[in-house]
Amino acid sequence: MNDLFVEIDYASINKYKETLCGDHIELINDENNQILVLADGLGSGVKANILSTLTSKIISTMIANGMSLSDCIETIANTLPVCKVREIAYSTFSVLRFIHSNEVEIIQFDNPFIILIREGELYEFHKTEMQISGKKIFYSHIKIKENDLFISMSDGCVHAGVGKERNFGWRREEIIDYMKAFYHSELTSKTLVKILLDQCMKLYDDKPGDDTTVAVARVIKREPTHVMIGPPKNPSDLKRMMSIFFSKEGKKIVCGGTTSELVAHYLKKDLKPSLKYIDQDIPPTAEIEGIDLVTEGVITINKVLDYTRDYLNHNVKHKSWGYKKDGASLLTRKLIEESTDIHFYVGQAINPAHQNPDLPINFNIKMQLVNRLTEALKQIGKIVKINYY
Repeated sequence: MNDLFVEIDYASINKYKETLCGDHIELINDENNQILVLADGLGSGVKANILSTLTSKIISTMIANGMSLSDCIETIANTLPVCKVREIAYSTFSVLRFIHSNEVEIIQFDNPFIILIREGELYEFHKTEMQISGKKIFYSHIKIKENDLFISMSDGCVHAGVGKERNFGWRREEIIDYMKAFYHSELTSKTLVKILLDQCMKLYDDKPGDDTTVAVARVIKREPTHVMIGPPKNPSDLKRMMSIFFSKEGKKIVCGGTTSELVAHYLKKDLKPSLKYIDQDIPPTAEIEGIDLVTEGVITINKVLDYTRDYLNHNVKHKSWGYKKDGASLLTRKLIEESTDIHFYVGQAINPAHQNPDLPINFNIKMQLVNRLTEALKQIGKIVKINYY
C-alpha cells in the first residue's frame, strides 16, 4: 500500500420532468481496486435508465472479476435490448479503474472524454484507439500522482445551456477552465461534483434538457486517523490497547469521559475539560496534550452518525457541521474531510449510564452505534477498520 488515496464521489440530475435518470454510475471498492463506471443510456426515461444500469453493472462486475475488455464489450452488445425506433442497442460509458492507488486504466466509449487536471493544468494522457464489436473504444493506462483530479461526465454537461445561455452548449474546454479554478482549493470530491452540477443547472435555467452526471476522483495523500471509544472489557487489556493506539501514525481522537481520563493517566498529562456548550445538544469537548480531539462519547457519536448519513444523501446539514466547533462537528470534519483511513479502537466495557431508558436518545449498545458509523463511512469511500478490546 502506498501513501496515496483516491477519493471518489458522484451525483446526477434528471432531465426536466423525468422521474428516472438515464445515466447510471456503479462503483466497486476492494482492497486493491476502485472501479467507477459512468453509463449514459440511449435517450431518456425508463429505457435509458435500464440501458445505463445494465451497462454499468455488467462492465464493473466483469472488470472486477478480471474479464478482458473485449469480453466486456461483447457481453454488452449481446445483452442490451434493441431500441425499435433507432435500431441500436447501446449505452455510452466511461470507466476509471484505479489499481493499488498507484495507476489507473481508463476506458471510454462515446462519452465526453475524461478530464485530468494535473498541477493545475489539463493533462492530455495518451489514448489508444481500439475496435471491439464494431465500437470505437479508447484505452489509456497511466501512473497517477498526488493531487491529480479526474472528472468523468455524461453529455448532459456539454449540452448545458444549448439554445439558452450558450448556442452550442458548454464546451469541454470551458468546463476545464471552470474546474481548474478549484484545483488548489482542497475541496472534497463531493463538493467539486456539486460545484460542476450546480453550474450545469444554472446554464439549463433549472430545466435540464438532458440527464446530467458528474463523477470526480481526487488523488490525495493518505491520512490515517485513530479513534478510541470506551475502556476495554477486561481492565488487564488497557495497557495493550493504549500501547497499540499510540504506536500508530496519524491523528488521535478520544471519545468518552472515562476513556479520556484513562488516556490522560496513561500519558501522564492533564485532562482539561471545557464547560462551554457551543451546541446545547452536544456535550463540551476537552483537551489532552498530544491528542488531536477529545469529545464526549455516545451522544457525540450519535450526532456524527446523523451528519454522516445526511452527507451520503443530500448533505443539507453541512452548513451546521462544516463550520461549527462543537464536538460532533469537529469530529465529523476530522472523519469526513481530513481522513482517508479510519481505525476505531472500541472498548467493550458496559457503561451503566447507557442503559438508562429515560435518556433522550436510544443508544441501543455502543457496538451497534460504532458499526453503523463504520458502514456509513465505508459508503463514503473511507477505509475503516475496527479493533475490539
